[in-house]
Amino acid sequence: MNIKRSSKVIMALLLAASALFTTELMAQDLKKPTLEDLLSGGETYRIIENLPNLRWWGDVCIKPGIDSLFAVNPKTGKETLLTTREKVNQVLNSLITPTATTAAVSGQKRSKVQHFYNTEFPWPDKPYMLIKLPAEYIVYDFEKDEFVQGMPQAGERKGSDIDYTPEGGHIAYTVKNNLFVDNKAVTKEPEGIVCGQSVHRNEFGISKGTFWSPQGDLLAFYRMNESMVTPYPLVDITPRIALVDKIRYPMAGMLSHQVSVGIYNPGTQKTVYLNTGDPTNRYFTNISWAPDGKSLYLIELNREQNHAKLCRYDSKTGELMSTLMEETHTKYVEPQHPILFLPWDHTMFIYQSQRDGYNHLYLYNTDGKLIRQLTRGEWLVQKILGFNAKKREVIITSTEVSPLQSNLYKVNVNTGKCTPLDNGKGIHEGILSASGSYIIDRYSTPDIPRQIDIITTQNGKNVSLLTAKNPYEDFIMPMIETGTIKAADGKTDLHYRLVKPADFNPGKKYPTIIYVYGGPHAQLVTNGWMTGIRGWDIYMANKGYIMFTLDNRGSENRGLEFENVTFRRLGIEEGKDQIKGVEFLKSLPYVDGERIGVHGWSFGGHMTTSLMLRYPEIFKVGVAGGPVIDWSYYEIMYGERYMDTPQSNPQGYKETNLKNLAGNLKGHLLIIHDDHDSTCVPQHTLSFMKACIDARTYPDLFIYPGHPHNVKGRDRIHLHEKITRYFEDYL
Repeated sequence: MNIKRSSKVIMALLLAASALFTTELMAQDLKKPTLEDLLSGGETYRIIENLPNLRWWGDVCIKPGIDSLFAVNPKTGKETLLTTREKVNQVLNSLITPTATTAAVSGQKRSKVQHFYNTEFPWPDKPYMLIKLPAEYIVYDFEKDEFVQGMPQAGERKGSDIDYTPEGGHIAYTVKNNLFVDNKAVTKEPEGIVCGQSVHRNEFGISKGTFWSPQGDLLAFYRMNESMVTPYPLVDITPRIALVDKIRYPMAGMLSHQVSVGIYNPGTQKTVYLNTGDPTNRYFTNISWAPDGKSLYLIELNREQNHAKLCRYDSKTGELMSTLMEETHTKYVEPQHPILFLPWDHTMFIYQSQRDGYNHLYLYNTDGKLIRQLTRGEWLVQKILGFNAKKREVIITSTEVSPLQSNLYKVNVNTGKCTPLDNGKGIHEGILSASGSYIIDRYSTPDIPRQIDIITTQNGKNVSLLTAKNPYEDFIMPMIETGTIKAADGKTDLHYRLVKPADFNPGKKYPTIIYVYGGPHAQLVTNGWMTGIRGWDIYMANKGYIMFTLDNRGSENRGLEFENVTFRRLGIEEGKDQIKGVEFLKSLPYVDGERIGVHGWSFGGHMTTSLMLRYPEIFKVGVAGGPVIDWSYYEIMYGERYMDTPQSNPQGYKETNLKNLAGNLKGHLLIIHDDHDSTCVPQHTLSFMKACIDARTYPDLFIYPGHPHNVKGRDRIHLHEKITRYFEDYL
């Protein structure tokens, strides 16, 4: 026997045995993540590594931190220290606050900078940063480390909706229901009239209420008269004697608020209101300024939401100058984006529309003439990041690769040529530099939690800034699969996600929970990190459940026809698609068809309740959070877009009113509602409970006091433990 060879064999066997033993020890060391690990609000919540609030100073990438501020060379990734928190605070502490208010008394030193995460760099040609302090905004020179300018904001009034213009140096904010600019009251309205805030319940892409002109010398703002809307009572149980918190909540088919648009001149302190005529039953949205500030553009929408008009107003007189275009649809038009002027040609702008079935870009001139359609295809433009003026390009994110993805492209405005800029995988979010030469690309794929690169738009080269580690690498994790099934129409592909326990046994029968949303403007299955899975789904799969999610017709990123098939009958077609998902589940040998549950929140709460009532023989257990029960109780802007009014669609409202189906309940249904829910008011759940009492059916109810339309913070752990226990008890 060759002793040398024998020694090698023995050593190999010993190494193999050692490796096996080590693997077994590692497996024994791994544990399953808890709700505290998986959910925001958890004490051990696993946050994915990040470089928060990366931004641009011109074409230089700024990397903020708590104690230091760095510049990153976009070509090399090399970091240079710009300043430190210690230096900035030394400078600010040496200054005396010039304003005499409760928050910043004359002679008192300024607040300290706590971190650099909310600093901004709106001057691409100056080494200035904007520091936001509680009572003051500071312009600071980070090259010379010296104070440039201080602007008191809100002071003792505790303002919100703060909007600063670097071009004009003015600062706008709201206090309660009124608008202020540079500490001067612009409006003095009584309760029931709100100025300078988002209107139309944040529909139509509206997220703010003030809009500075490009020169920073004029401020457009919303004025919303909601005094005709009946106050809706929400109850605050915090004090010994509960208080009534009244909100203005216009329900479908009832009186709506009236909105007007003002233009305030800080120089003259005068306000001109646009002469739009009677604002009754009209929506004004997507406000944008002409580059010269001489005119203001907005999109007007009728209450039926099937007729949109792009209008141009004179910013000095408020008079209508022209209606540039009109767009109609038999179901609804849904403007979401203001027009964008080409930076190299101010006679041209880009308009976004779903007129060909998908959201695409159209080039118009200021006479309202269509020059050309810039993008086209059975995919949609999700966002415009900005322009590369030198190259005559617009930079976008779109679903061209897949409806499960969001990818970066540059589109040549002259030729329409569309060129990919990223790796063609996953979900990408981009921030464009001032010139459009670089993009901060933040993305994830099913197996990459987060990657942050800087991409050069000219050639697609990138510099890596961060590759995040898997936050769950030391945990036992379930198996995730994705695929497609056919919708109830027999032809449309629907995307699903199936999650199996880590110790999955194909010979075993598993209880299955469907997590559902199903409504517009939401997509649950993606090609992002872990396919978009929720922490609770991971938790339940590890507890021995099959978890299933299906994006039915009516959900996002599939085009207009895919979405509006649910028109006037919300929850009906969506439910049919979800049943196709159930049929697929039942075809799997390891799914226990007698133990199928369903859970969802908001629109998903409506879907959960609807499925439990329409298909009582299929679903054994359901947990519905913040559900819409009766669409006539929901707000006008969203509800009437998809359902019309109760007066014009009585059959649709009757068919979708789940109180009418209360007698069908057979399984165990838990309804959870927040008592301060101003989105889906508690009346939905309480009226459903009354209907079930009348029908002699027996749902369960749980209330979260003090929360709005969802449960956040530490209570979120309690919420999901409550949901878990309900399924454990009955499924």
